[in-house]
Amino acid sequence: MLIEIQEHNIDKRLIQQVVKALKQGEIIIYPTDTVYAMGCDLMNKKALENLARLKNMKLNKSKFSILCKDLSEVSNYVKQIDRSTFKLLKQCLPGPFTFILEATNDVPKLFGNKRKEIGIKIPDNSIVLALVEELGNPLVTTSLIDDEDELLEYFIDPYEIYQRFDDKVHTIIDGGLGKLEASTIVNCLGTSPEIIRQGAGIF
Repeated sequence: MLIEIQEHNIDKRLIQQVVKALKQGEIIIYPTDTVYAMGCDLMNKKALENLARLKNMKLNKSKFSILCKDLSEVSNYVKQIDRSTFKLLKQCLPGPFTFILEATNDVPKLFGNKRKEIGIKIPDNSIVLALVEELGNPLVTTSLIDDEDELLEYFIDPYEIYQRFDDKVHTIIDGGLGKLEASTIVNCLGTSPEIIRQGAGIF
């Protein structure tokens, strides 16, 4: 199902409709401030397992990130961070970044593994932030493609995405053309932040 939502004139009823599907364990595709992404409700184990299966992996081997509405929500899922890291997050988010941070002890339970870190995203896109706000907890998020795949034009066009993924997910949100560049991934587990993939985000 393809649903059009305008970023600068969001229809709350459509957001509620998508969130209802998320709470029922469905997988959706949605716009971000970079490429389109695929995700599900963090609190729905069945949905997490289905998302992993869609990516041809087991949930306990997955490295999915979570998409939060703001930094206060981030603090529920990561251990206390130092002042300089917090300053960096505040400077860059919302924005096209994924920050790898030390996860709280609750995160491995959600994914059925022993993960000690988690990728955190807060995109600068009002559609997906409205979804997370309405959902009441983060989305689990992953790219439509594998890391080694080339980013091609059809990953920015919602109608092309619909043609390719309609039989695999419940809802595809058309939020306009996406961007043909992924987020910048920053590892914050060491003594200083390290860029492990340069993408759209620039410090």
